[in-house]
Amino acid sequence: MLAIKLQEFIHNISIGDFKTIARALTLVENDIYPSEELLKSLNYHSSTPVIGITGPPGAGKSTLVNAIVSSLTSDGKKVAVLAIDPTSPFNLGSLLGDRIRMVKNFNNPNLFIRSLATRGSLGGVSEKTLEMIDVLRASNFDLIIIETVGVGQSEIEIAGLADKTILVLVPEAGDEIQHIKSGLMEVANAFVVNKADREGADSFANSLTKMVREQHQKIPVFKTVAEKSEGITSLIKWIEKPFEQDSTRRNILITQKALKIIQQKKMAHIKTDALYSSIADAMKGSHFNIYRFVEEWLKIND
Repeated sequence: MLAIKLQEFIHNISIGDFKTIARALTLVENDIYPSEELLKSLNYHSSTPVIGITGPPGAGKSTLVNAIVSSLTSDGKKVAVLAIDPTSPFNLGSLLGDRIRMVKNFNNPNLFIRSLATRGSLGGVSEKTLEMIDVLRASNFDLIIIETVGVGQSEIEIAGLADKTILVLVPEAGDEIQHIKSGLMEVANAFVVNKADREGADSFANSLTKMVREQHQKIPVFKTVAEKSEGITSLIKWIEKPFEQDSTRRNILITQKALKIIQQKKMAHIKTDALYSSIADAMKGSHFNIYRFVEEWLKIND
C-alpha cells in the first residue's frame, strides 16, 4: 500500500467509515500487510472510553450490551462493540453468536459490531484484541465496549484492556458469594446483578455491597433487568462519568500491554497446524515426553 493510500485509509478510519474500519480490523487480526505500518501510523484518541463487560455464561452480557447500546445510540452517540467469543480447541472456530443476539441493532448507523474469536487464549481475550481496540480508538466513536465470556482468567485480562470493567452476575450466584475472591475487587470497577427480577436478587446485591465495604473499596453495585431495559440509565450515568486511573496502575497495565505485543511478535512464526503435525508424528513413538519435545522443537524452530 503506497504512503498516500495509507494516509487515505487512516483518514477514512478517523471519520468513522465502517467499511474501512472493518477492513483495517481484518488486516490487524490476521497480520496482513500493511497492518504493522497501519498501527504505527494511526492517531489514537486516548480520551475515548473503553468499557469491558465480562461475566459467566448465561449472565445476560449480550442483552445488557444491547440495552446500553440502544440507549446511547438513540441519543446520537457512536458506539463500537468488540464481542469476543470462545474458540473451540478442536477446530479453532468460534461461535460468533453475538451478531445474532444483537440483530435488532445490527443496522443501527451509530453502531459498529465486530466479533472476534479468542484463538485458543486461556482467558476470554485474544492477543489481537488490544490492537483491534487501538484501531477503534483511532476512529470517532464516543464509546468502545469489549464483551467477553467470563472463563476465569478473562476477567483479569480484560481489566488490562479497558478503562472500566463491569462484572455481570446473576442472583443465582448468591449461594457462592463466599467464593468470589477479593482479587476481583481489583478487577471489577462495578458489579451488575442482572436479571434482578428473579428471586434472591436484592439479597445478593446487598451481600455484594457488604463485601465491597468490608474490602474498603468504592465499587458500585447495580441491579438491572436488561431484557426490559430496567436499571440501564443509572449504569450508563456511571459509564459516562470520567474515570481517573491511578498512574501506577496505568503504567503497570501499559507494561502488560507491551509484554503482550512483544510475546505476540516473538510467537508470530509458530504455526498451530505445523505444531500439531509435529506432535502427531512424535506421539507415534513409545516414549513421547512433551518437555523433551518442546525443547527439541524450539531448537529447530527458534
